[in-house]
Amino acid sequence: MTDTIGRVTQQCKIAAGLFWADYAVLGAQVRDLEAAGVDWIHIEVRDGKYMDFGMPRGGFDIIEGTRKSTSLEIEAQLQMVRPSFDVFNQLKDLGVSMISLPIETMGELMFQSITYIREKLDLKVGVWAWQGVPAVAFEQYIHPYVSAIEYECRAPFWVNPTAGKSPHTIDPLVVATVKRLHEMIVAAGMEQSIELMEDGGLNAGNVGDFIAVGMTVGEFSSPLLKGPNGKLQPGTGEIAAAVSRLRAAMRAASDQYRDAGGLK
Repeated sequence: MTDTIGRVTQQCKIAAGLFWADYAVLGAQVRDLEAAGVDWIHIEVRDGKYMDFGMPRGGFDIIEGTRKSTSLEIEAQLQMVRPSFDVFNQLKDLGVSMISLPIETMGELMFQSITYIREKLDLKVGVWAWQGVPAVAFEQYIHPYVSAIEYECRAPFWVNPTAGKSPHTIDPLVVATVKRLHEMIVAAGMEQSIELMEDGGLNAGNVGDFIAVGMTVGEFSSPLLKGPNGKLQPGTGEIAAAVSRLRAAMRAASDQYRDAGGLK
C-alpha cells in the first residue's frame, strides 16, 4: 500500500473524493483514478444525523469495495455525531489508512479519539471542519499525531447542482482561512508533516488560489467524476483525461508557489 498522507511534497496532491462516483461501476472508477495518478481516495462516511443528512452515505460496504479496488491510501472523513471507538475499529478492519474527525461534533472526545486512532490502531488522523468554524478552533490539533488539517467550504444542498459542476460555493473567506491555517502550521514547525486540505468546490480554474496560500492537498470529486453529460465512465479515458487536466493546473501552480521546503 502507498504511504503518502502526511509526507508533504513540493507538488500539491489530489485526494479523489467518491461523492460523485457511479456506484454501479465503483471498482472500475477507483482503478481508473489510481491508474491516472491520484494520490489517495477520500470517502465521506455519514451516520444520517450529522448536519441532519437524512440518509447515511459512504457505508462500510463502499469502503470494502474501494479497498479491494486500489492500493492507494483511503481516508474516511467522518460526517458523524460522536463516532465511537467501535466505529474506528471497524474502519481499521476495512483497511482505511486515515480517519478524519469532525471538530463540530467530537467535543471532549476529540483528543481521546486522536490518541486511540494513533496509538491503539496505528492509523493516521485528520481533523476537519465546515466553513464557519474559525481557524483558531484547529490550533490545538496542529499536533504530531495529526497528519491532515481539512477545511470544507459551504454547500447549499437544497439547490439542484449544475451538470458537471460542484455543488459547493467558495467564498473569499475560505481562501483566507486556508492561508491562516497554513501560517499556524508553519508557526508550529510542522509544514513538512501536516497536510493542509481544502475540500469542495475546487477545480482547475481556482486551485492555484489555494496552492498560493499553502494548500498541500485538494479534495476533488466533481472535476474527476462528472462531466456535462453526467458521470464519467471507466474504460473510456474520460477519468484519466480529467485527472490529467487537473494535474497540469496543479503542477503549474505548485512550481510557481512551492519548493522542496514548502510555500516559497
